[in-house]
Amino acid sequence: MSRLAIPAVEQSPAASQPLLAAVNQQLGMVPNLMKLVGNSPAALEGYLSLSGALAKGSLSAQLRERIALTIAEYNGCDYCLAAHAYLGKNLAKLSDAEIDAARDAHATDAKTHAALQFALQVAQQRGRVSDAELSNLRAAGFDDAAVIEIVLNVAVNVLTNYVNNVAHTDVDFPKVNPR
Repeated sequence: MSRLAIPAVEQSPAASQPLLAAVNQQLGMVPNLMKLVGNSPAALEGYLSLSGALAKGSLSAQLRERIALTIAEYNGCDYCLAAHAYLGKNLAKLSDAEIDAARDAHATDAKTHAALQFALQVAQQRGRVSDAELSNLRAAGFDDAAVIEIVLNVAVNVLTNYVNNVAHTDVDFPKVNPR
């Protein structure tokens, strides 16, 4: 059971309600995470704005979902593992094998594998990656803009992982057990 309130959409602060309606229009539902974050309209707006901006970047939806899975597994976030396994499969069209591999920061494609390894290193080392680790990512074909987007995708996922880990958010996606 969640340790923080997850209000119904209609009981959320007035400033959060149009944002939650937009989430509902996009996903066909309002996940518990969004309702939880909606307790603070400013936090919800910030999260949705950053997520929306990153969706317009150079990283594919498939890679963004894989990064989310890598970081959720690293941070032991049950909610985000379930949500991103579902979104990865149903929206990004990742296979079960791709989802499973991403949880361990692996991929069969060398470029994707390099991005996931780098994302994990960013999380593990709190951004203090080595010159060699950055060079490996560049050698895989990522430019400086993509490096920034990978780092920001890690950060936005750490944000949701931490919110869910603090709140013990009730999982409203098919359950996935952390390793």
